[in-house]
Amino acid sequence: MSNIGRKSTVQVRVGGVAVGGGAPVVVQSMTNTDTADAASTARQVVDLARAGSELVRITVNVPEAARAVPEIRRRVRDAGVSVPIIGDFHYNGHQLLTDFPDCAKSLDKYRINPGNVGVGRARDERFSTICRIAADHGVPVRIGVNGGSLNQELVTAKMEENTRRNLGRTSQEIVNDCMVISALESTDLALKVGLRKDQIIISCKVSNPNDLIRVYQDLSQKTDQPLHLGLTEAGMGSKGIVSSAIACGILLHQGIGDTIRVSLTPEVGGDRTKEVQVAQEILQSLGIRSFSPAVTACPGCGRTTSTVFQELAEQVQGYLRERMPAWKEKYEGVEEMKLAVMGCVVNGPGESKSAHIGISLPGTGEEPTAPVFIDGRKAATLKGAPDRLAADFRALVEDYVARTFAKK
Repeated sequence: MSNIGRKSTVQVRVGGVAVGGGAPVVVQSMTNTDTADAASTARQVVDLARAGSELVRITVNVPEAARAVPEIRRRVRDAGVSVPIIGDFHYNGHQLLTDFPDCAKSLDKYRINPGNVGVGRARDERFSTICRIAADHGVPVRIGVNGGSLNQELVTAKMEENTRRNLGRTSQEIVNDCMVISALESTDLALKVGLRKDQIIISCKVSNPNDLIRVYQDLSQKTDQPLHLGLTEAGMGSKGIVSSAIACGILLHQGIGDTIRVSLTPEVGGDRTKEVQVAQEILQSLGIRSFSPAVTACPGCGRTTSTVFQELAEQVQGYLRERMPAWKEKYEGVEEMKLAVMGCVVNGPGESKSAHIGISLPGTGEEPTAPVFIDGRKAATLKGAPDRLAADFRALVEDYVARTFAKK
């Protein structure tokens, strides 16, 4: 892994989770419920945590939301979930944290956007108020600069300087510079009013992958604080997944980033936990962390007219996600396991031999049998209807996990 950026040396603890300073890259997510509805918000926090989110952020935007935070925390803890809960504040965070002290002490971290807490002296005063409350409660903050809500006084001044000195910089280059300046100046102010370095995480988020890469490459050279990665609005479906994977993947490969959030726009009625799965897949694809056994499956072609291998691959993937919570409690290293579900004889046996356990299903015109390879050797030959094949293969996987990953 390359080291274009300077890796953060400061470690911040958010609840019981370490961020930066050599700790594993942390996956986080954010609820999209009305925070004033404590029951539904708590349920979503629990769902996200059980899907693998190690930090969960909630919006705190109105008095009703601030009033609900202690109840949300109680419900989450009563469900047996210890995930740190982060409060996301814009515009009125200073007021809400002051007016609702139970909210302030129930959160494990505050997110502050320095671009929308006010202008001029009022901005500094309100920002400082949030930092002082964080210091009083011993909780960290994320100084989260956004391209869409940047300090316009700073941008205007830099635009005028660019024109006056004929620097020839584009407006986007100036905005990118201003984001880094805002983050660093806000960090200095937070330190002056009482926060320690080990209480500050920084982000500079935009929606364009190329700009995100440039901003974080610059930012990582100028601070050793932990960095939160993510596009501020990645988008929906494959667009959001691809944009996040490219932007965050490049930066993580360069050694930049300590925590990641994939901000996907969910489909109507869609599962919010999708953003957690995508973040995990990005980290696992890069070999940074492992969260669940990996499944290699072929894309299909004219040799694989049957959909059996597709159905089996889907079933196996779902089965692994379903079993992982129990496996993690009972077995050690099971997340490193590799499986293969292949659809014909061309690559099927080879990929299956390379996996810990793999199955090569028959393609068009092939003998209707499915050899299974375990640790590179043929261990069984399965036959029968798709449901029978799936059940028999799952049984082989369960037996392999129990034999191979039992805690010593």
